[in-house]
Amino acid sequence: MRTARFIGGLLTGLVALALAVAIFVYWFGFATDMAAASGLGALGYAFLWLSFGANLLLWTVIGLMRLGEDSVRAAVRPLGSGRRRAVGGKADDRVLVGAGTARAERGGDAAEGEFARAPAERPEGTGPDGAASLAVVIPAHDEEPVIGGAIASAMGLFDRWDIYVVSDSSGDSTAAIAAGTGVNVLELLTNRGKAGAIEAVLEEFALTDNYDGVLILDADTELDPGYVEGARRQLADPSVAAVAGFVVSEWKPRQRTFVGRMISAYRDRLYFMLQYLMRFGQTWSRTNTAFIVPGFASVYRSEALREIDVNPKGLVIEDFNMTFEVHHKRLGRVSMNPDTKAYSQDPFTFRDYYRQVSRWTLGFWQTVRRHRVWPSLFWVCLSLYILEVVLVSVVLLATAVVGLFVLAGTVGGEPFLSLPFFGETFTAVTAFLPLLAIAIGLFVPDYMLTCLMAAIRRRPSYLLYGLLFLPIRLVDAYLTLRMIPRAWTTESDGRWSSPDRVSGG
Repeated sequence: MRTARFIGGLLTGLVALALAVAIFVYWFGFATDMAAASGLGALGYAFLWLSFGANLLLWTVIGLMRLGEDSVRAAVRPLGSGRRRAVGGKADDRVLVGAGTARAERGGDAAEGEFARAPAERPEGTGPDGAASLAVVIPAHDEEPVIGGAIASAMGLFDRWDIYVVSDSSGDSTAAIAAGTGVNVLELLTNRGKAGAIEAVLEEFALTDNYDGVLILDADTELDPGYVEGARRQLADPSVAAVAGFVVSEWKPRQRTFVGRMISAYRDRLYFMLQYLMRFGQTWSRTNTAFIVPGFASVYRSEALREIDVNPKGLVIEDFNMTFEVHHKRLGRVSMNPDTKAYSQDPFTFRDYYRQVSRWTLGFWQTVRRHRVWPSLFWVCLSLYILEVVLVSVVLLATAVVGLFVLAGTVGGEPFLSLPFFGETFTAVTAFLPLLAIAIGLFVPDYMLTCLMAAIRRRPSYLLYGLLFLPIRLVDAYLTLRMIPRAWTTESDGRWSSPDRVSGG
């Protein structure tokens, strides 16, 4: 069975790769002819490649430069100098008296129901074998179906007394399930939102005083076995203020409807491109321009976290703001490597997807509004990104509208074209943008990337779902533009409403 799966996956990858190459050859020939016919010369060919995204191409090149530098350093590093002390293993110099919401006290005797540290024999502020000590914070609101999986994932890598769940006025059994595992649980009686919950648990247990770093873990996220070692390896660089988790979409197709599988496949492709082709270059030590440390599973050094305003007024989400704080206050750099993988559960319905993307997009623009512009390489690169995102969103929506108009004229025929102004407009538009050119421009480059993703993941179903990614991109573009005025006209309290969840069991 395992051999058959391997062969099937290999064949799937080869077929998808061959399809991607064939589509690229066809697209390149067609687009080259269009560029030549436009009379724009070299500018026309530049626009041809910009269809893949200027930022994507720029940061892919920079990412390759980073990869080259890392490879050279690894090759010239003296033998044995890269060895690190083992990470993991259970520390035997802490005692969990009980799980509760009482504030952690340093020294003295612990009262019943309190979390206490035994008299420390290891050096203060260090983890096992001298590695950085990390606390795990899991903010949750009505996460009964998934909270157990997130805690179990964390307990596989951390001692239970280093795990802190904060239930943000949950109306279900989230807090009870967490308490039953023996981890520390703080239950808030009023809904403060994720940022408010994080702020409360940091203060209640004085985590930035008692640990070298804090891992913020979403309740629907499970950590890869190598996450802790990867995070500690990156934190070994004293210039690193935050370690960005490397998100991987959880792929459990049997738990999802067709729409749910399509959303998960779309997100998997999006995350792969953003992280390998953009964020990898943005988190190079020579650039340090990443504008998001994802809040699903990322680590902040305590020294930096103490300086971050985690819960300012008016923001709907926290992760963009916390990242901007790192850059604006010059607290250090953001680090990211694929060795800090974590698996996140994507929305199961289009309604939840729409709400989630609305929150994320609004949170980004609210953060831009709050921090404004300051002189820095970070803002130069962010400005280029914002310019492209807004421009592409406008062009994508406008092209879709034009495409529908041309399609209506082509299908409707004489009755449609005989309407006032429609016939002349149709003739003018199709003279410059025929229906085939519009279809190829909107669909082919996008589907080419889907074919590559199907080859990488060896999932033939992506070839089917990829045919329907364009409507999702149009929704993303619409929300990008819609949330700009809202960010400047509305204030958010950060309160959240969890989407539909499915237990990973």
